[in-house]
Amino acid sequence: MTVQDLPKTAERTFQLILIKPSHYDDDGYVIRWWRAMIPSNSLAAIYGIAVDCAERKVLGPDVGIEITVIDETNTRVNIPALLKRLEQHDNFGMIALVGVQSNQYPRALDIARPFRAAGIPVSMGGFHVSGCLAMLDGKAVGLDACREMGISMFAGEAEGRLDRVLQDAAAGKLEPLYNFMNDLPSIEGAAVPFLPKTNVAQTLGLSTSFDAGRGCPYQCSFCTIINVQGRKSRFRSADDVEKLVRMNWAQGIHKFFITDDNFARNRDWEAIFDRLIELREKDGIPLGLMIQVDTLCHKIPNFIEKSKRAGVTRVFIGLENVNPDNLTAAKKNQNKITEYRKMLLAWKAQGIMTLAGYILGFPADTPETIRRDIAIIQHELPLDVIEFFVLTPLPGSEDHQTLWKKGVEMDADLNIYDVEHVCTAHPKMSKQEWEGIYQEAWSLYYSPEHMKTLLRRAVATGVPLASLVKVLVSFATTVPLENVHPLQSGLLRLKHPSERRPDMPRESAVTFWPRFVWETVTKHLSLGATIAKLAISAFFIARDKASKAYMDQALTPVGDHEDETLELFTKTAGGRAAVSHIHKVAELTHAHKARPAV
Repeated sequence: MTVQDLPKTAERTFQLILIKPSHYDDDGYVIRWWRAMIPSNSLAAIYGIAVDCAERKVLGPDVGIEITVIDETNTRVNIPALLKRLEQHDNFGMIALVGVQSNQYPRALDIARPFRAAGIPVSMGGFHVSGCLAMLDGKAVGLDACREMGISMFAGEAEGRLDRVLQDAAAGKLEPLYNFMNDLPSIEGAAVPFLPKTNVAQTLGLSTSFDAGRGCPYQCSFCTIINVQGRKSRFRSADDVEKLVRMNWAQGIHKFFITDDNFARNRDWEAIFDRLIELREKDGIPLGLMIQVDTLCHKIPNFIEKSKRAGVTRVFIGLENVNPDNLTAAKKNQNKITEYRKMLLAWKAQGIMTLAGYILGFPADTPETIRRDIAIIQHELPLDVIEFFVLTPLPGSEDHQTLWKKGVEMDADLNIYDVEHVCTAHPKMSKQEWEGIYQEAWSLYYSPEHMKTLLRRAVATGVPLASLVKVLVSFATTVPLENVHPLQSGLLRLKHPSERRPDMPRESAVTFWPRFVWETVTKHLSLGATIAKLAISAFFIARDKASKAYMDQALTPVGDHEDETLELFTKTAGGRAAVSHIHKVAELTHAHKARPAV
């Protein structure tokens, strides 16, 4: 029986409950905050598609769709209350576990279990399911748990496909697998990512997100993007972007994280920026944007200048490493360390805050080389913020596929595949050494003295000081205080005894709550002390007349012969080789120009 065959004696309401799972911390508790840092683009994308389905009445003219949105990083998943709501609607509905990453997969299964026990249809999509089906044999890395529990798996992207899933769920005929990995849809003109303000308000800074494009042409072996979203890029139009900006501005939201893995490679970047510039300068929408780019973006004419006019205030750069040997091992050959300073200074010239991803655990890394490289970055690169990550063989990446095919041991607990835990062996470091240098890296870079240097550079280059202080506080304190990555952080950690992993003992309220309150108070006293120290430093640095003219090696303009002296180029064989290559290219170019015309 199809949805159209259902009785039409009265309008029914299908309960679509969208849940973006969090994951467990090392103590087994769900990582949840009063205000989380990063909005979920997967959740926004699925909600936008679901609203479109509801408006088009895809379940029939007499069937409405009521959509509930839950991001577990900032909202508790109250399973008993959700079960009661579904029961009140005769269990006419579905749980959709959205954007599930590998580290969130165990938690997603735990959320699904009571709903499946009650006979509620459950569907799960995201990078774990899609990545495993794209790169492995379809049964690897825990997917049989979905089959055993009767969870429908969705691989690929939902544009143009959610109608069918909803119709099947309403008819009680959800298929075990919907696999669209070989048929990635166009996103131009599709329903745009959107979340209601009540959900966006649960994030820090009242910011939301959207993807202007999907896919990446590069081949980084640690990356899952290229195997899930494809290497052929697909884009939203400038009209699409304007539509979603206006939808959000109508509810008072004007800050966006553009989640494209590399916005600089979006072929329509200029048309999109031109439209955003028009919205800012003519319509008065005070856009504030964060984008992600590669290390060669400065070579695109007008890209950085138009970024500034479009409202970009922060840029995340996939720096990954300063050792070319490590970059080559990861197939990230597009990163040229000889361009790092030019690129970063170009962003500095626009007063835009720079953030960079930096991966620890490449084959050539040791604790000693990592300490050396962090010191080089501090002294020679004009970076504001570094986000450290542990090199992790994520399911869906080439790295994971290679180890899986070779039978190399990897940790069985998917919960720790969060790029901050060690999941497999390293050729030069023990697990303890690797974990230790990851923890140490944060305190090395975010030392009190270096943070003062970063504040001085901010004043000299026009980076907003208050914004930098807030970011530095988060990145300097989250790992030592909360033992989670800053990107998983937020404001005021929340816990509940019922949210502990099922395989760990449940704590009594008498034990749990006093300890939780004590931990919260002590952490915030420490956090307050850091905020006070950094704020005081910023106050005096901002009022020091010499700060405007501050200069150090990192801020020094790129010269013709700096490559012969900087440790960035002299401390590794790969760095020396990169400089030698630049010299050779220059010589050949000079010789070509000097050759007389025939």
